[in-house]
Amino acid sequence: MTVKLAPSILSADFARLGDDVMKAEEAGADWIHVDIMDGHFVPNMTIGPPVVAALRRVTRLPLDVHLMIEQPDRYVDAFADAGADLITVHQEATRHLHRTLEAIRECGARPGVAINPATPSGTLDEILALVDMVLVMTVNPGFGGQRFIRSTLRKIEMLRRSLAERGMPEVEIEVDGGIAPATAPEVTRAGATVLVAGAAIFNDRASVSDNLTALRRAIPA
Repeated sequence: MTVKLAPSILSADFARLGDDVMKAEEAGADWIHVDIMDGHFVPNMTIGPPVVAALRRVTRLPLDVHLMIEQPDRYVDAFADAGADLITVHQEATRHLHRTLEAIRECGARPGVAINPATPSGTLDEILALVDMVLVMTVNPGFGGQRFIRSTLRKIEMLRRSLAERGMPEVEIEVDGGIAPATAPEVTRAGATVLVAGAAIFNDRASVSDNLTALRRAIPA
């Protein structure tokens, strides 16, 4: 499976968000990752459906919406209507995960499930057949620019093995947190197929294009 790059707008310049997203698209990004935080499930607050709708108008890329919020069921329809192509909810934040994932599919988006670094991958065994993607957090969610947690590599390997054993190799494994040219080879060898990168893409050290190129070159052939 080809590895996809999903720049996270959490590290973009929000005063020029549309421009940054268009730069990422022109530079060859595959998806745009949109972090939604409520200040409760994670200690930070970001954006809502109106910003997703605005992004939908400036890019043709799939919008990968990551709901780091409590009671995500209440907002699935709103984000789908705003233009989200993929909607990922946290196992830790969802009381009735099976129902929530079905609701995402029913509203026309692709369902994903995320787990925090301390959550065992086995908690997803009963719902793997319902998802198009599993998101493994490789930092504790809430803020960009954190250091990669190396113990999550084993979790990625275990998930990829479990999916293969179930005859589901097409399910994406996305990783989010501390992804840069130094860590990209390790997570892809472990089985990741979608890499979310924020600070490694949107920074003052180099252009978005140069940063995306460096990250793609780091991925093993």
